[in-house]
Amino acid sequence: MTSGDGSLAERWRAARPAVAGVHLDSAACSRQTLAVIDAAARHARHEAEVGGYVAAAAAAPVLDAGRAAIGVLTGLSGGDVAYTTGANDALDILLSSWPGERTVALLPGEYGPNLAIMAANDFDVRPLPVDGDGRLDVDAAARALAADRPALVHLTALASHRGVAQPMAALAEVCRNLDLDLVIDAAQALGHLDCAVTPSAIYSSSRKWVAGPRGVGFLGVRPDLAQRLRPRLSPPEWGLSMTVMERIELGEANVAARVGYSVALGDYLAAGPHQVGERLAEVGRMTREALADVRGWRVVEAVDEPTAITTLEPVDGADPQQVRAQLIAEHGIVTTYAETLRAPFEMTSPVLRASPHVDVTATELEQFAEALAGATQSS
Repeated sequence: MTSGDGSLAERWRAARPAVAGVHLDSAACSRQTLAVIDAAARHARHEAEVGGYVAAAAAAPVLDAGRAAIGVLTGLSGGDVAYTTGANDALDILLSSWPGERTVALLPGEYGPNLAIMAANDFDVRPLPVDGDGRLDVDAAARALAADRPALVHLTALASHRGVAQPMAALAEVCRNLDLDLVIDAAQALGHLDCAVTPSAIYSSSRKWVAGPRGVGFLGVRPDLAQRLRPRLSPPEWGLSMTVMERIELGEANVAARVGYSVALGDYLAAGPHQVGERLAEVGRMTREALADVRGWRVVEAVDEPTAITTLEPVDGADPQQVRAQLIAEHGIVTTYAETLRAPFEMTSPVLRASPHVDVTATELEQFAEALAGATQSS
């Protein structure tokens, strides 16, 4: 997305194909720009012209630029970053490579698929203390971690089921002081919140707030941790001259998607991370204010929570899954049905999630509120 005249919202919308309806689902999958779509398509065409591996070699500078952009956004360097197929893949690669003890301290509201990956890699989990909103209690966490040290601390910086921003920087400082490895799940946070806290490791997907293609993500690992990892591919005893990060990235890849991700990262940086973050916080306030009086639903987040994720909890028996389907079928309004498996240690019932991006308008939010009220009455 190039700079120029017009507001951030206007430029964001103009850079993309016209939306068919109202897209309030960026926490699941944002809309790509025409430039991202074209870049991925051009690479696919180049593969057909010269061969996949020749095309991949030619794309190396673009992929390196993407790694460098991720480094800027996370406090790491481009050399600390490996592409993956997404956030789940990145976590599995990291945990399967973990040396020594396998205990992890995490939030009670941890993402369900993350918990499954931890269990599959034989990690025992310990809950960290939180307040009534599910936000980490940093002081209590510091005391708990000092008294009973885990092998690593894992923080999902912004949850899938609730738009509460977690104190990444404060926890990173605690972990540095205690010499503990901090791993951050930035799937919802990257492109949304400031993630440049230089954790031991951080991972994310492409398709959410940065608005890249599906099927690609990254794993960033600080050098001191990377030296301790033992990736499954290319065992050290083979004596291959590959860095740990090169071994992590080894394997089949959708290079076209990685090229598209790199372009999306460049567009995001050009738009201005601070400006995007401020606008997303404003969008969150607008959304919660628009939905505050819709009967049958409770807005979970405080109106001034600095995120664009708004969670709607049914209070009179509405079925979030049915309501979501009706909103799409009758109004072309896309939201998320969030089932309890997203946070099995914390959620007791499903919710509806709205996550508009910077280009949402007040009129669209009013349309959503009206459509939600009608769908609730008929559900």
